[in-house]
Amino acid sequence: MRRVAHIKPAGEWLAVSAIDRVVLDAGDRNRRRIVLTGEKGTQFLLDVERPVSLHDGDGLVLDDGAIVLVAGEHEKLVEICAGSALDAVRLAWHLGNRHTDVQIVGDRLRIRRDHVLEDMLRGLGAHLMPLDAAFDPEAPAHTHEHDHGA
Repeated sequence: MRRVAHIKPAGEWLAVSAIDRVVLDAGDRNRRRIVLTGEKGTQFLLDVERPVSLHDGDGLVLDDGAIVLVAGEHEKLVEICAGSALDAVRLAWHLGNRHTDVQIVGDRLRIRRDHVLEDMLRGLGAHLMPLDAAFDPEAPAHTHEHDHGA
């Protein structure tokens, strides 16, 4: 079976040179080991020492030099627009406090659709726009487990 030799970041290679494309949601783009099959049938193994975060547009360089394009599967998201930079920080704090995966797109935030979070954000003055798009959340700075003192 072919194996991934290394990963070329999005924008650092010509996507038109890809021999195949694999479509993955945000969860499946954070892996250490997985067998993948591209849309044209290319099957290969991603097997790395530590989990990697693959991004929409990355290239998986196989051991024979061929490249498979990583495409982010469209997910149901909501884009969040704040009235000011301070409001954006406040909204981001509330989302982070709830351990919510967040993608930063320019001056806006994106999260997966969640009616409870959407109601909270509206209550905090955010403007929301539902959309279907590839979700590429920020990677956590570190992982830890802790008790919120419940």
